[in-house]
Formats: sequence, structure tokens, C-alpha cells
Amino acid sequence: MTLQSFTSNFQDHSTEAGFQFTFICDQCQEGYNTNFVESSTYKKGRFFKNLGGFVGAASSVAGNLGGVTRGLEKGSSVIGNNFNGMSPQWHQEHEKAFALAQNEAKGHFFRCPRCKKYVCENDWNEEPSLCIGCAPRESVEVAAARADKMMQDIKEKASATQVFTGEINARQALCPLCKKPAGEGKFCSNCGASLAKRRCEHCGAENSSGSFCSECGQKLA
Repeated sequence: MTLQSFTSNFQDHSTEAGFQFTFICDQCQEGYNTNFVESSTYKKGRFFKNLGGFVGAASSVAGNLGGVTRGLEKGSSVIGNNFNGMSPQWHQEHEKAFALAQNEAKGHFFRCPRCKKYVCENDWNEEPSLCIGCAPRESVEVAAARADKMMQDIKEKASATQVFTGEINARQALCPLCKKPAGEGKFCSNCGASLAKRRCEHCGAENSSGSFCSECGQKLA
């Protein structure tokens, strides 16, 4: 028999020792773990063949986990397993335990009349009686909007603040002798040649590099 949950998703942790289920919130995907119910056939000592991975798993789920939890421990879910090897009496107990578990879990879920989803207590907005997906909490949205505006103001203030007061040179002079970056001094930092501009004896123009005047083309002294 295929078990049908009132939520859109659930997980079955049942073993030969007993029954337990996790019902998943349709909004946040957090799960509510129901109370563990021991199997009467297990208590009578009726062990079954071909149990595979079920043997010994009861100890990991025994007791009431209860409450709302995020995520599930690795290996705890046996969803999709058809419980081969279990007796007809066990399967009858399984179905009854699932019905009881659903009644238990429903006390911790709300059904939104607008979107028809079942949501946990964390995702239920009591004032309009809707889930937070359909009716977000005003205080939460206001706080989030204020935080967004604060970050926007900080970025705008930072972009308008002068944080660098130095000078930026668009280009770096090359030494006219060794043709390497000469630095910012009066002499080349690589070869030591003077970086003073040379005046053309023909037209009087100043030249920072080269062997010929950039104005008249005459050879520089």
C-alpha cells in the first residue's frame, strides 16, 4: 500500500522494531519527527528474514525525536523501500501507525487557505491566517527593507567620499638613452642618464627624448 501524506513530502523511518515518520513543511522544507511507536510483533520476538539494512536501525530512531528539525541524518530515511520481508501483521501496524503519526503532525502544521500548502509554525502568519509566502510578516519585511536601504546609503556615501589624495601620473617617462622606465627623479633609475629636457639649437623647442627635434626635425646636440 502506498502511504499518502497530508503534506507534499514525507519520510518513513520505520524498521522491524517500530514506526516513525517525518512530515516536511511545504514552505521551508523543515521536518517534524513524530513519536516512535514500537511494533507489537517486535515486542513478541517475531524476527523476520531478509531484513537487510533494517536490522539494528531501531536504535538510531528509538525514542521521541519530536519538534521541528532542519534536515535529516544520513541513512535515517528508508523512503521508497517496500519493506520486503515484513509480515502482514507488521504492515497492518505500519498503516495504523502512519495514520496516528499524521494526526500527531497535523497539530504542528497549518493549511493556508490561499495556496493550499501545509506549513509549519515558523511559516505561519497568525494575523491574516495565511502562510508567509502569501502574506509575509510586516515586521520582517520592514526590517529587511531598512537593512537594504542602509546598505544602499553606505555604498552611496562611500562612493562620494574622497579616500585618495595623491597624484596619478598618466604615463611614465622613458629614458632617452636606455629606453627603460626612468622613474620620477632627475636621472634615469636604470642607467643614470640625465632626464633634463634638451633644447633644440635651431628652433629652441624643448625635447624630452629622441635624437631629433620634435618640432623642426633638426639633430639634437
